[in-house]
Amino acid sequence: MRRPRRPRDQSVYRGPSERGSVDSADVPVPPTAPHVRGRRIGLFGGTFDPPHVGHLVTAVNVRHALGLDVVVLSVAGVPWQKEGLRRITPGVDRVAMVEAAVSGVEGLEVGRLEVDRGGPSYTADTLAEMMAAESDATLFTIVGDDAAAGLTTWERYEDVLRLSNVVVVDRPGSPVELPRGIDWIRVEVPRLEVSSTDLRSRFEDGRPLDYLVTPPVLDVIARRGLYGSSVVGIRS
Repeated sequence: MRRPRRPRDQSVYRGPSERGSVDSADVPVPPTAPHVRGRRIGLFGGTFDPPHVGHLVTAVNVRHALGLDVVVLSVAGVPWQKEGLRRITPGVDRVAMVEAAVSGVEGLEVGRLEVDRGGPSYTADTLAEMMAAESDATLFTIVGDDAAAGLTTWERYEDVLRLSNVVVVDRPGSPVELPRGIDWIRVEVPRLEVSSTDLRSRFEDGRPLDYLVTPPVLDVIARRGLYGSSVVGIRS
């Protein structure tokens, strides 16, 4: 049975071949999902080193725009695209930070499948594991515009397209283009210029972190002594 149609959300658009506004009832179901009675689950993967307000704003806005039951912030175990470029905070610490970030936020959950699995983290593997655990779910892979532009370089990206609906998070006035032939959904979210790279630098030189990282995350960072936070200056 088709779900009742939701009011149209003007921040949601079909991919470049169809720029018309759509609502969550129009979002296609991947062929592996036998019906639409299961949960609508967003997979928002990242290194989250550390997680910040930009991640939360993205997750809650996509959840609202597409009528998702939950958005899982999936912590990468070994992010293959960043490995060797810089020191990555241990996965268990990043899981703890994300857990603190989403605590008390309706519809957001931490995902630790990739950390527990070990080895390089590939979205295709995570989607397959999620589908095996909840076969009647409809999955949505949430990516930023930069990641979306390189989608075809992902390991087994065809499986990502087969198992889930690709959701591209875009900023007002900056439409992204994906390779021709890829079906995708665009969700517009507020522009927040926050980066984990800048936050790590702020920890190092003592600049303010107020309103960029939530107090529960700062508390985890201080208790675990992450990013040189044993130095005085982190408030919770």
